[in-house]
Amino acid sequence: MPTSRPLPLLAAALLALPLLAACGGNDSTGSGGDKVAITATDTACKVAKSELQAGRTTFGVTNEGDKTTEVYVYGEHDGAYDRVVSEVENIGPGISRDMTVKLGGGTYEIACKPGQSGNGIRQKITVTGAKAEPQDEEAYDREVEVEVKEHKLEGLDTFTAKAGEKIEFKLENKGTTEHELELFGPDGKEVGEVSPVKPGVTGEAVIALVKPGTYTYKCGIGDHADKGMKGSFTVR
Repeated sequence: MPTSRPLPLLAAALLALPLLAACGGNDSTGSGGDKVAITATDTACKVAKSELQAGRTTFGVTNEGDKTTEVYVYGEHDGAYDRVVSEVENIGPGISRDMTVKLGGGTYEIACKPGQSGNGIRQKITVTGAKAEPQDEEAYDREVEVEVKEHKLEGLDTFTAKAGEKIEFKLENKGTTEHELELFGPDGKEVGEVSPVKPGVTGEAVIALVKPGTYTYKCGIGDHADKGMKGSFTVR
């Protein structure tokens, strides 16, 4: 004769199911907070919250525009908001991407860049709490956009930097053939390069400018440098 399960034990098991389900929930930010929505269009950059707590935050970016966009979080650097803290690129129309970043106390700017160029449409946010420790700093200090055409490299003619800065060089190829960007230190040795990029494509590389002095740059493909794709800048 089959034995029946005692009703009190069965009731207790049923009551426990909602608690187990709650324990299995997934936190989308990894820090107990809600995801902060960023809605990007071709003319606007809407950040759902302008005041956040220090710590790890996930921004949920949705592109409602017609152009491919990218979104940056900028911190302050020498009075300007050009210190890259985080970024998410190549967000096509109708696409959503997440960007998770650890923010210390202070003010930041969120920049949406329709067409993936320019300074972007910006919104300021305030983060309350402890400032970031040095080990939590971003991988590079700021970015420089370099536009290439036949046979010109534009964007570095007025560029200067401080010794020790890490710069993300972004090379946007608006020409009709492949181009690259090679950088050489004061001793003439190569310090880094943006590898060849095809027409209509943007390439990037983070390069540390360690020593002060005069740096030179060129496109190292074929005779492009001889045709004028070269120059210099100063690191102080």
